[in-house]
Amino acid sequence: MVRGRKGGEVIGPPLTLKQSLPSWFFFSLIPAAILLHLFVAPYTKVEESFNLQATHDILIHGIPGSNADQFLTANYDHVSFPGSVPRTFVGALMLSGLARPFVGFVGNTAQMQILVRGILGLCNAFVLVMFARSVRKVFGTTAGIWYALFQASQFHVVYYASRTLPNMFAFVFSNLALLTLLNAQKTSYGYRQRLCLYLLTIAGVVFRSELALLVATITLDLIGITQGMQRVSMMLIKVIIPAGLGGLTIGLLCTVPIDSFFWQSFPLWPEWTAFYYNTLQGHSADWGVSPWYFYFFNALPRLLLNPATYLLCIPVALLNAATRKPSLRLLVPFFNFLALYSFLPHKEWRFIIYVIPGITAVAAAGASWIWTRRGKSVVYGVLSLVLALSVLLSFAASSALLAVSSLNYPGGAALTALHNAVPVALNQHALVYADNLACQTGVTRFLELHSAPQTIDDVLVAQTDVQQRTWAYDKTEDPVLLRDPLFWAKFDYVLAERPEKVIGSWEVVHVVYGYGGVRVLKPGEESGSVGEEAAVGIGSGEVQGDWTDRVAGMWRKLEGLVRQRALRGYWVEVRMEPRIRILKNLMK
Repeated sequence: MVRGRKGGEVIGPPLTLKQSLPSWFFFSLIPAAILLHLFVAPYTKVEESFNLQATHDILIHGIPGSNADQFLTANYDHVSFPGSVPRTFVGALMLSGLARPFVGFVGNTAQMQILVRGILGLCNAFVLVMFARSVRKVFGTTAGIWYALFQASQFHVVYYASRTLPNMFAFVFSNLALLTLLNAQKTSYGYRQRLCLYLLTIAGVVFRSELALLVATITLDLIGITQGMQRVSMMLIKVIIPAGLGGLTIGLLCTVPIDSFFWQSFPLWPEWTAFYYNTLQGHSADWGVSPWYFYFFNALPRLLLNPATYLLCIPVALLNAATRKPSLRLLVPFFNFLALYSFLPHKEWRFIIYVIPGITAVAAAGASWIWTRRGKSVVYGVLSLVLALSVLLSFAASSALLAVSSLNYPGGAALTALHNAVPVALNQHALVYADNLACQTGVTRFLELHSAPQTIDDVLVAQTDVQQRTWAYDKTEDPVLLRDPLFWAKFDYVLAERPEKVIGSWEVVHVVYGYGGVRVLKPGEESGSVGEEAAVGIGSGEVQGDWTDRVAGMWRKLEGLVRQRALRGYWVEVRMEPRIRILKNLMK
């Protein structure tokens, strides 16, 4: 049978191995890009901390079988730092379970953090590749390749795919749901539509409540494209109602027992608590208010990154009769979702990241239409060249954003630098204080070092004999204690944003720099250099240059190579500013 198209869908026999190999080469760019972004920027920020700390605590301390309240209070991070609303442990429990078989292959808990994030990133990469296969099935092989190129060159998706935000756990389920929607080209009720609503409902109940809006817009779209009252009734009876009730039931059975146990509060549905607090009570506005058009004119262009996707490719996909119908099946519910979500005052790009793969798929369909006709006219040839150049520029822009973003984690870099420089002997105790900025920009329990594996028994012993650990850490935020000289006297080292607030006799032994903005330099203007502050030995070790030092050095070398020769004296300066100072107690 000859392969062809019917209504934009590829028909005919499946691709042979030889025919599919080019697609898989491009599909592999997605997991490769996600892992590259993970290794270049291995540290995390406070938004990711709950799930990361929870995964650490489950992996390291285990799940208590008795005296749960006492055990959780003694060993779990969420008891000390609960946040404004409780969050679900379901994602952390799943992630720790997937990571446990591989724990023996890493050398320390810092590497375990990369392992955990890598598994989440590969889970998202897997579903994105599955989505790419669906794009290839519906729009053709060339569209699948363009989808992979567009997706791999989008900075935000690949950068955050491995980050333990609740949105990225939900992202796994939303992509599984949307690829079933993409595959469901028939307008009648069917198991694919039901599975799509099942998965989205479960993800909304467990991880992110905003997915309820996406469920609603897809449901309305399914009803709208169903012809006749009898078929609408069948759609409701066989698809929508079972999916809604089933997804709600399964989601509640997942989240309520698990989270009631870990939070020691029954019954607890964390996502409902967060929805009530942020939306119904309006506390989300406390984090800032954006104009109604933010998602359409700010977030979407940033998330898609490549302007050719929305200025050229999507219009082509909608104008072309062969790709119009499947494109609208994706775009209509997505844009309705964005429109409804725009009524909420607080807006963040991560709230709408679920629609990006689908919108990218439509762009890929348009790119495929242009590319396959590049030899038929000068116009298509020029547009094809524009598309190829736009992808190259997107990869370059994504790489630049990665380099800059990797400079935003001074807390993690400072703690790693301290550990590398201080050879603490066995049974010699070192107490470290990490201030608020350090904790917000990379300091996690995975980065903490101890003299022995942090098994449950080790943790229990450590409660009575502090000398069993060579390192101990304090993250106190109590303003009263922070004004007490006796509080500071016990620490050996402090990671501080503002050293003047640390009481006592201290010496700055190392400075960690972070991203401080960019500015365009004109010919004749000199770029600033990273300031040098004291970096003396700590103990018998010496602090080595960290990642920020290396990035700054590479940028200066690049400036020397191309500024005068290729850019005629113009340059974009990446400014670096002191963020965290490592202080050593001179009285010890």
